Amino acid sequence: MASAAGGELAAAVSSAGGLGLIGAMGHDAAWLRAQIRLVRERTDKPFGVGYISYRLPQLPELFEVAIEEAVPVIAHSFADPAPYMPAARRAGAKVIAQVQNVAGALEAARAGVDALVAQGAESGGHTGSISALSLVPDVVAAVPLPVIAAGGIASGETLAAAFMLGAEGAWLGTAFLASPESMYSENKKRRILEVSAADTVLTRVFDLAKGEPWPEHIAGRAARNAFVERWHGREDQIRANREAAGAELAAGVRADDVATEPVWAGTGVGQVFDRASASEVVSRIAARAEAVLRERPRALTG
Repeated sequence: MASAAGGELAAAVSSAGGLGLIGAMGHDAAWLRAQIRLVRERTDKPFGVGYISYRLPQLPELFEVAIEEAVPVIAHSFADPAPYMPAARRAGAKVIAQVQNVAGALEAARAGVDALVAQGAESGGHTGSISALSLVPDVVAAVPLPVIAAGGIASGETLAAAFMLGAEGAWLGTAFLASPESMYSENKKRRILEVSAADTVLTRVFDLAKGEPWPEHIAGRAARNAFVERWHGREDQIRANREAAGAELAAGVRADDVATEPVWAGTGVGQVFDRASASEVVSRIAARAEAVLRERPRALTG
């Protein structure tokens, strides 16, 4: 969500009763500090900053901003959070770690985090390969910590399903991509409203074209487009033609051309059918989940 979740979205989600997170990576320290202060201008509710902690070159300076600003919640993804725990504790922050397998959950638990996000392969953007349906209960069974479910959750029904898997809550991203508070461009928001789960793909082509050193077991889920159709399944060719593919991708990003640039989206994208505000998304998903959890057991048991 680093390309979509700024202070405006985080503030709206927190004000509505969720925990809004600013996506820090891909931005500089001045931007992050401004977004943190924007949230505090809009709400007195808790909020957090999320980091793709695997991408170390950007991380130290951005992490220090959250510490200096005494951000209440810090979230890490794709890395052992242990090196960052002492500073977070000194700042009084709660720490969440997003994991893609049980081994990562155990590592994060040993580091002393406060909660885990079990991120299924249905998630938009970078993720692992295990379905949330399998991963969430496995992580719940493996660690004595609150577990938050992620992946394909963008409706009351899917939120209710997450609770039935043993999760204490859900981490939503795709559900907010078309909202006014999202930093996605108008072109990307239109694309989000056009596609369904079947139109997404878990692929490494964007990372390979950019030369980004993600681990082999991590890919990114995005809406299918012409760039994906050209290169997906031809990863060796994209490696051999990286300079040309990278130039094509960079030109597409500059032009905001959704036929070329990545439009990160999870399988829950088919449940995003309008440009509802973030507060409306939170309230209607929560209300529907409550209704499903109340009504469905009665329907099943008679």
